[in-house]
This record gives sequence, C-alpha cells and structure tokens, in this order.
Amino acid sequence: GPELPECWLLAEWPADQAEPVQFWLSDLPADTPLTTLVRLAKLRWRIEHDYREMKQALGLAHFEGRTWGGWHHHVTLVSVAHAFCTLQRLARAPKDAAPA
Repeated sequence: GPELPECWLLAEWPADQAEPVQFWLSDLPADTPLTTLVRLAKLRWRIEHDYREMKQALGLAHFEGRTWGGWHHHVTLVSVAHAFCTLQRLARAPKDAAPA
C-alpha cells in the first residue's frame, strides 16, 4: 500500500523530570523552526482556555432555544463578548493589576 506520511515527534521534557511530560505529532515540513513547532503545539492551551471561558463565564452553554436563528444570535453575542474581553486583556500592560 501507500507509504505513511512522514511525521515528527515533539516532546516536552523539563530538566527536573525523569521523563517527557507531553508529546505532539507534526507533519510540518522538516525545515520548520523548532520555535514555530513549540509555539503551535502550545497554542492548543490557549484555544482550550478560550473555549472554557466562553462556555463558563460568557454563557455559550446556556442557550435553550429551538431555532437556528436564536442559536446563531446567541453564539454571535458570546463571540463578541469574548472578543471584547480578549481586547481588554491585550490592551492592559502586563504590570497592571486586574480590575477589582
């Protein structure tokens, strides 16, 4: 049969650990810089965090309607609220304390 595509194994192995703690598979080209591979692998954390924030804090999971239009309206408002929160977080200087 056809050969399997070539993949790369990326492992996170902290110096204070006896073995690697996380693994990722990648099919990016061989000349992809290691920093790019690490950045893309760690991006999943941001996506999961944002989804959890949208579900729990912004009400994504609270829709109980029955129409496509209602669901679309709800998801749109949650997405706008998330965009606003993200822009507020990015606009704050790292030294600023979170608002009370």
